[in-house]
Amino acid sequence: MREWEEVSLRIVLHPEIPEDPQLCRQWNNLALQMERPEVFYTFEWAQAMQSAYHATLKPLLFLGYEGDELVGVASLATDADQENASFLAATTADYCDILSRPQLRTEFTDAVLAELARTPTSFLALANLPEDSATTGALRAAARRSHLRIFIRPAYLCAQVKLGCGEQRQQLQASFAGKKKLRRYLRAMEREGPVTFAHLQTYAEIMEALPGFVEAHVARFQATRRVSSLSTVERRVFLEELARRFSGTGAATLSILMIGNRPVAWNYGFRFHGSWFWYQPTFDSRQEENSPGYCLLSHIVVEACEMDGMNLIDLGLGAEGYKERFGNSTRQTLYATITKSRFGNLREIIRFRAASLLKRSPKVESTVRRLLGR
Repeated sequence: MREWEEVSLRIVLHPEIPEDPQLCRQWNNLALQMERPEVFYTFEWAQAMQSAYHATLKPLLFLGYEGDELVGVASLATDADQENASFLAATTADYCDILSRPQLRTEFTDAVLAELARTPTSFLALANLPEDSATTGALRAAARRSHLRIFIRPAYLCAQVKLGCGEQRQQLQASFAGKKKLRRYLRAMEREGPVTFAHLQTYAEIMEALPGFVEAHVARFQATRRVSSLSTVERRVFLEELARRFSGTGAATLSILMIGNRPVAWNYGFRFHGSWFWYQPTFDSRQEENSPGYCLLSHIVVEACEMDGMNLIDLGLGAEGYKERFGNSTRQTLYATITKSRFGNLREIIRFRAASLLKRSPKVESTVRRLLGR
């Protein structure tokens, strides 16, 4: 652990995420002060990352204090040589950010980048940064002061279902509940047995259902000649850690659609601060013609409309077509790179421009991907 002063801000650097109940409370309180609080910003998420990926990630945690009050958290990780850094949760979180009250974001970000400039780290990649976060402007200002080069480009457009209020909410609920194809799919499944829905939130409940979810997810990806993230031990341990750390809080929620006693669709998701996250869904491929995943998501929207304090269904990263059909709003994420090297910065710009040009020509993009695959 190292400490230094930055004007009135005291910065503490940890090479790991400490198991500290007081830090947990302060950290999560700070997460709730963000412009849009997300479950990905929590202490529990960072701890789960550290536990599951300790063999490949080296945490680099910056904490900012004013007196004894925690006012900033930058949860980063480096590679083995400490040359490249990123958000600790970059590979698992749909949104990543530097935590602080918005009015302190620039000061804290400035302190973090100033210290990074004095370390062996020469390249910082910040993925899944919300465009509507104060961090975007803070990074640009801090990079200039530390004589670093920065490039920020668009990343993902996340579909969302805003529930609205009053009559708007009732109309949305009626729209989803009354869709003819939803009723048709449910009737088809009901020929095999009663269709029910469950939301599991305790560690014991989730752990009992998790093997079936994992098996279905892996099989679904294999059927489409892809590799499921749940094929790796680390990812499975990560989901188990989230279930354990959030157990009973309602944050981690494994939603299931069942025919009789047989699960046929799942979503490992999260309910947090008015948002229900559609995080990692899958379904039994044998029921594909009845679209159980569509039925589960429709049910979640209808149920969320009845819940006080629930404002949003976030469909997260990924450009699947069904998300566009469900969503009535979007949220843009950004990808920021910060480097000491002019050449490194130019390389990132060229990569982005080249990729953008390729996407304009699907035929050329397909050819390039095929050559890269070989």
